[in-house]
Amino acid sequence: MSFPLLTATAALPAIGAIATAAVPAARRTAAKWLALLFSLATLVLAIVVLVRFDPDGDRYQLTESHSWIADFGVRYELGVDGIAVALIALTALLIPFIVLAGWHDADPLETGNKRWRPTQGFFALILAVEAMVILSFEATDVFLFYIFFEAMLIPMYFLIGGFGDRAHEHGEEKAAAQRSYAAVKFLLYNLAGGLIMLAAVIGLYVVAGNFSLTEIAEARANGSLDMATSTERWLFLGFFFAFAVKAPLWPLHTWLPNAMQESTAPVAVLITAVVDKVGTFAMLRFCLQLFPEASKWATPVILVLAVVSIIYGALLAVGQRDIKRLIAYASISHFGFIIMGIFAMTSQGQSGATLYMVNHGISTAVLMLIAGFLISRRGSRLIADYGGVQKVAPVLAGTFLIGGLATLSLPGLAPFVSEFLVLVGTFTRYPVIGIIATFGIVLAALYTLVLYQRTMTGPVKPEVAAMPDLRVREIAVVAPLVVLLVFLGVYPKPVTDVVNPAVKQTMSDLEKKDPRPEVEAAK
Repeated sequence: MSFPLLTATAALPAIGAIATAAVPAARRTAAKWLALLFSLATLVLAIVVLVRFDPDGDRYQLTESHSWIADFGVRYELGVDGIAVALIALTALLIPFIVLAGWHDADPLETGNKRWRPTQGFFALILAVEAMVILSFEATDVFLFYIFFEAMLIPMYFLIGGFGDRAHEHGEEKAAAQRSYAAVKFLLYNLAGGLIMLAAVIGLYVVAGNFSLTEIAEARANGSLDMATSTERWLFLGFFFAFAVKAPLWPLHTWLPNAMQESTAPVAVLITAVVDKVGTFAMLRFCLQLFPEASKWATPVILVLAVVSIIYGALLAVGQRDIKRLIAYASISHFGFIIMGIFAMTSQGQSGATLYMVNHGISTAVLMLIAGFLISRRGSRLIADYGGVQKVAPVLAGTFLIGGLATLSLPGLAPFVSEFLVLVGTFTRYPVIGIIATFGIVLAALYTLVLYQRTMTGPVKPEVAAMPDLRVREIAVVAPLVVLLVFLGVYPKPVTDVVNPAVKQTMSDLEKKDPRPEVEAAK
């Protein structure tokens, strides 16, 4: 097709970011509506990409390729497989809800002699992140991917440090210092990973002579590119380190709880449901395709790190006093499941991991956004400051419960299917890892139900006695996401049909086959 659909899908939110930033400060409401309209238009284009994509067609479709920096072999090269299409759809779906949920999060607020940044800047930065994330999912030139992989850190830094959560148990000066610390920590961790990846990207160019993912993978497959074992392993480690920081994988995870705690709830969703997915996606697209032998070599260690993430994140979630930090540690545990599924090297594990990326994005959005609505009413993130909310705000409590049940992977809700596939896929090849990982499910039930019990049940605390229930705008944010949780929980086929062919291609790159069942089916 002649129309550059993939470029348009990424360019539209970028244009929206510029247009929103240009709105005069006095017209805050116009900036909000403009950002919402651009995010909805991007969703329409993402749906067009999804419709135009043929799961049974070529591996990379809707491709675009133009010379960019010819002297260094850098091309503007885009293409999507089933995994990328699913994650582009997730990103485009969540951004309008993030915009709507953050409708008043950046409204001017006098705080002594200080003033919050202009409203239009908040929404422009969200759209800028969306554009860079979508381009990261579309890029098939390694250098092009690297540029946007790193560039998205800049708007995220300002969203965390400049538009942090207003609910704080300390004064504004202490709160501003903690927001600044969280933003700097986020930036330094991810920049460190990015710099190591840059060295690996340069090394890949030295070895392969170009940055094209498709050309390098094809050369590896037909034997025209013979990469030394030690070289492949070092390059793999450079890429994987950056992706493990972004994911985040234990022990490179420590920036996430601070970043989510100090961000507004919509920005926290943007971090863990959108931006962090770039890390796990890149493991599938770049680590496994470019370095198949090194991926198999590193698998035992990565699986151990993944299962540590699962148990460690869940254990720390159980002991949290802060609602947002609890959800952050729960996400670390969930990302452990995703990475475990990717490196289980089975079709069930990788299909489950990809489905988990989508389902985790939706379930975390529901839970975190409802938590944000709750915190904005009470003005506190501490679990101990709540109690009896379900008696005064039953709709809020009910949707919070659904988000929590999805987090613990209750059957009938979307995350259950993906977690089940990951565990089955892992157990068939690495039974001990699979058994240990199941304890994460038990711990998830513990931290989720304890959170609900302490905040929503029991006597009504005086501070929440007059708490209003969800408003129309807030219901419009969470209701469609709850419907999706139920729909994908009972009928995940629309997503699996899109991603499974891409998973099969990845398994072929790895020259891996699923283990044969130990017990043969009855004839």
